[in-house]
Amino acid sequence: MDVRAVSQLSRPAPRPTDVGGLFQLLRDGLPRTRADLALLTGQARSTVAARVDLLLASGLVAPAGEASSTGGRPPATFAFSPSTRILLAVDLGATHARLAVTDLASTVLAEHHEALAIADGPDAVLDRVAAIGTKLVEQAGRTMGELAAVGVGLPGPVEHSTGRPTNPPIMPGWDDADVPGMLRHLLGAPVLVDNDVNIMALGEHWAEFPDVDHLLFVKVATGIGAGVISDGQIRRGAQGAAGDLGHIAVPGGKALLCRCGNTGCLEALASGRAVAVALSAEGIPATSSADVVALVRAGNVAASHAVREAGRTIGGVLAACVSMLNPSVIVIGGNLAEAGESLLAGIREVVYRRSLPLATQHLRIVASRTTGRAGILGASAMAADHVLSPAAIEALIP
Repeated sequence: MDVRAVSQLSRPAPRPTDVGGLFQLLRDGLPRTRADLALLTGQARSTVAARVDLLLASGLVAPAGEASSTGGRPPATFAFSPSTRILLAVDLGATHARLAVTDLASTVLAEHHEALAIADGPDAVLDRVAAIGTKLVEQAGRTMGELAAVGVGLPGPVEHSTGRPTNPPIMPGWDDADVPGMLRHLLGAPVLVDNDVNIMALGEHWAEFPDVDHLLFVKVATGIGAGVISDGQIRRGAQGAAGDLGHIAVPGGKALLCRCGNTGCLEALASGRAVAVALSAEGIPATSSADVVALVRAGNVAASHAVREAGRTIGGVLAACVSMLNPSVIVIGGNLAEAGESLLAGIREVVYRRSLPLATQHLRIVASRTTGRAGILGASAMAADHVLSPAAIEALIP
C-alpha cells in the first residue's frame, strides 16, 4: 500500500458539519435517503432531516423518488437539482468567442460561437459578450433573474483573485481592466475570470478525465499555453502565470521575435501563427492556424511536415514539464490540434524519447475530447464551484 493510502486510512476525511458541507455530498446527483446522509455525516437523523428541509426549500435539492424498502414504507430519496439556476460560460480567444448557458451541473442549454477579436479592447468585447449572453439566456427559455454567476476565460495572464488581466501580450488595452466589475454591471451576476487555458484544463478534467488527478492541458493555437491540474486541483501559481508554456525559450531554437518582446519563445517557433508564417515564406498561402489545418486536411505535404516539426519543438519543452510535474495525461487542444495526428506524433516522438522512463511509464498524450467545448465547460464548472461552495450555500440558506 502506498504512503498516500496509509495516510488516508490514518487520517479520515472530515465529515461535513453544516448545511453547506451536507450539500457537497449531494452534488454528484446520486439520490440518497436521510438515513444515507446520517450515515455519511455521522449526524443525528433529526439534524440531517432539518438540513435536508432547508435545502429542499432553497430548490437546490429535490425529491428523487423512493429507495428500496427493507420492510415498511419505502424511504424517500433526495438529489441535487441543477436546473434551479443557470450559469453563463464565456471562452474568449485571440480571434473567437464561444458562449454557453448551462445549468448548475454544467449541462449546456444554449450555445453560440463567432469570430471576435480580443484586440478590439474590453469595452467592445465585453459589450458583445453581454449581448450574446442575454440572447442565449432567452434562447434557453430562462430569465436573467435566474443567472447565478458568469465564468470567463481570457487569452492572457489573469490574477484570479481579482479577475484582472496582467500585462497580457496579445490583449492591447486589457491590462488591469476590471473585467468582473464591467460584466457584473452588464449582466447583474457575480463574475469569475481566469486564463483561457486554465478553464480549458478544468473543462477537460471535469468532462473527460474526472478520475485523473494529474493532468496537463496544452492549447496550441494563435499562442501556446498550458493548464496544470495537480492533486485534482488547478494550479495557478503566485500571480496566475503558471502554465505560460508559450514564453519558455526553446533551447537551440531560432532567435525569432515573440510578441512578448523576447526572442526564441516556443510560441514564436511552433504556434499556429508561426507555422503559417513559415509556410508563407515557402510560397504556400497561410495566415492563421485555420489555414494550416485546412492545408493539412487537403493533403499538403509541406504543411503536414511543418506541423509535425512544430509538434517536435513543443515536445522538447513538454519533456521538461513531464520531468517536473509527472502528469498522467497530457491533453492537446486548440486550433492547431485539429490538424490531427501530425501534431500529436511530433509531440509524442520527443516527449517519450527525452523524458525519464519512470515519468512516461503510464503517460498518455491525447487529443482534446471535448470538441471545442473545453473552455465553456471549464468556465461553467468554475462558476458552479463558486455558487455551490459550502460558504455560498451557508450564505444562501438562513
